[in-house]
Amino acid sequence: MSAQNYYTHEDFTRNFRNALGMFATGVTVVTTRAANGAPVGLTVNSFNSVSLDPPLVLWSLSVTLPSVPVFEACEYYAINVLADDQQALSQLFASRSDDKFAGLQFDQGLGGAPLLRGCCARFECRNTHRYPGGDHILFVSEVINFDREDRPPLLFFGGAYRRLAP
Repeated sequence: MSAQNYYTHEDFTRNFRNALGMFATGVTVVTTRAANGAPVGLTVNSFNSVSLDPPLVLWSLSVTLPSVPVFEACEYYAINVLADDQQALSQLFASRSDDKFAGLQFDQGLGGAPLLRGCCARFECRNTHRYPGGDHILFVSEVINFDREDRPPLLFFGGAYRRLAP
């Protein structure tokens, strides 16, 4: 492995993204309610634990997405950790569909944040801190409530969905 690589700016961006893709992540859908009560959600794989005491988690959102003002303004949101059989749900919430919740059954969390069913874990969070982070906003959230099921997670690695081997 070479310690130094020199790329053009365009090549650097693509190669940097590919290198980041070598870190396997879980797949989440972050959900909330807009000021008008409409449910809002999107697929996010930039989710991490921060602290056990107090219970804090972190996720990030691209500043170019139209849902940024909704997530900046909401008091609560939910982070739904997808199970390995929920790839279609991940793709739905990653799409530009106008109504991602059409026909979808979900539970109500704090502030009405949709809690998706069948997930490995669901975290109900207070929108506590936001920080600029380049082309993203970093959200550090206080976990108020959570639940979990003993189900294998949906993973993302190398630009593709993956599953844990038994």
